[in-house]
Amino acid sequence: MQFIEILKTIVLGIIQGITEWLPISSTGHMILADTFLQLNQPKDFMDMFFVVIQLGSILAVVVLYFNKLNPFAPSKSRAERYSTFQLWAKVLVAVLPVGVIGLLVDDWVTEHFYTPVVIAIALIFYGILFILLERRNRTAKPRIRSFEQLSWRTALCIGFLQLLAIIPGTSRSGSTILGAMLLSCSRFVATEFSFFMAVPVMFGASGYKILKFVLKTGLASITGFQWGLLLLGSVVSFVVSLFAIKFLMNYIRKHDFTAFGWYRIVLGAIVLLYFGIFA
Repeated sequence: MQFIEILKTIVLGIIQGITEWLPISSTGHMILADTFLQLNQPKDFMDMFFVVIQLGSILAVVVLYFNKLNPFAPSKSRAERYSTFQLWAKVLVAVLPVGVIGLLVDDWVTEHFYTPVVIAIALIFYGILFILLERRNRTAKPRIRSFEQLSWRTALCIGFLQLLAIIPGTSRSGSTILGAMLLSCSRFVATEFSFFMAVPVMFGASGYKILKFVLKTGLASITGFQWGLLLLGSVVSFVVSLFAIKFLMNYIRKHDFTAFGWYRIVLGAIVLLYFGIFA
């Protein structure tokens, strides 16, 4: 039984690592995966599990972009350090909406919207938006091609668009990338800014949910085997995220997001059909 639990944990870590950074909704995929690969663990622990393995994913961004995000890197000039501080300031401005509004409605959304039908509709809807946006971008060239050109107002607008990701199936990276591109950011700037926004958002959200778990059940309720599952899932998520991030950044140098749009539509249709038939 424990061997099967370990295998399921590895698969869930892989799914988390891939889907967190591609604009296809990690939460949606994890909810669907949990339907078919449900660990034989209490619900409170599973809520904690999905939060903790996200930390593995976010650590991958910190590792890959450590020099770019570190204003105190010895190799940086004074001007480069100033630019890095400005980048962080814009990131913090962008995460304000989800930090305030998202915190207030998180429990309500979790209770009412975490269903396969909502996930499927969100997958399809934003898949269509990605396809339409990329068709528009064939003639409309982006104005913002660097973080220096990204205004404070644009950063805040991207932050408000990130609120859409509260609905499962939307995708945090999907909503921010889509929003940034709608606001005339290049794919590269939109994608990297989405990654950087994830650092405070996911650390904050994970810390909040872990604190809720600790206050409700206490760390003493976690068994040694469960600690092992948390560690394994986080490590797998971290390693897979490293490859997923590199893949996406290389992919968008030569391609657009149309393929991801079609993937979302197909997956959403499959989810609707499956749960419509077997629900």
